[in-house]
Amino acid sequence: MDFFELVQKRYSVRAYKPDPVEDDKLGQVLEAARLAPTASNRQPFQIIVIHTAGREAELRRIYGKSWFAQAPLLIAICAIPAQSWIRRDGKNYADVDVTIAMDHLILAATNLGLGTCWVAAFDPAATREVLHLPAGVEPIAFTPLGYPADQPGPKERKSLPELVRYEHW
Repeated sequence: MDFFELVQKRYSVRAYKPDPVEDDKLGQVLEAARLAPTASNRQPFQIIVIHTAGREAELRRIYGKSWFAQAPLLIAICAIPAQSWIRRDGKNYADVDVTIAMDHLILAATNLGLGTCWVAAFDPAATREVLHLPAGVEPIAFTPLGYPADQPGPKERKSLPELVRYEHW
């Protein structure tokens, strides 16, 4: 699939079939995240693959929507700020690096016919408890990973003139 077709096709899936995700497809989406560019190539993140079967109630503590644990897999991506590159002014790039990796994962999933939905509105305390996160590890985003059971709606986005400036503000 052409890249521009891919970015048009990606949407936030909120209904999933129970069909399992094949190991090779899971491997490909994880590899896409691994290959994502990060500041100074530090890769200050960890990806947690969670099988949802039998854990739905526990996972809904993290995010309460029923579709969150409906897909056969749930992916959590966590930053390790102590391992990231830090700009001279003190800006830690862990969140940026994690975001790029998750975007690569989501686009790879779309390319393979899998659905995802970026979730940031989760409960960090419940996440730490359910996933047994150690100190120094920060949960940044989740996505279910599975085959879509819904259809995309229209994409509403701002126009380019609303988003782009040339030469200065």
